[in-house]
Amino acid sequence: MSSSGSTYGDIHRYEPAREDTAAAIAIVLLTIIEVIFVFIFIYGFMEGWGLTEFGNQFLGGVLAIIFIDLGFILALYRKEFLPDVMIVKKRRRKWEDIYIEEDQVDGAQVGADQAWDTVKRAIYPYYKR
Repeated sequence: MSSSGSTYGDIHRYEPAREDTAAAIAIVLLTIIEVIFVFIFIYGFMEGWGLTEFGNQFLGGVLAIIFIDLGFILALYRKEFLPDVMIVKKRRRKWEDIYIEEDQVDGAQVGADQAWDTVKRAIYPYYKR
């Protein structure tokens, strides 16, 4: 990735989504299956299936299938219907993170009279100068 002419926040690469028809059909079918399992879970919950040991495990399995199916739907949607966008992020140098000027990168000499203030500032960063 070259940084010639790129500034922070510029779109470096934009590839539109493929919007595959097979993926759209798969999402519709997975959504129908999702709705069926949600109705099974709600019906079983209202009928008290969770009060028996087998029914409780069955409802837990149905709930797991619901979330796995939802995960497949979201993964297909992200892969096939969202564009691939790369945004330029400018990497800052380490000394920029502590908000000092470029001429102060190497630090400054500390005299004997400034040493105690430096210790106070190291212990308590909000110490008044």
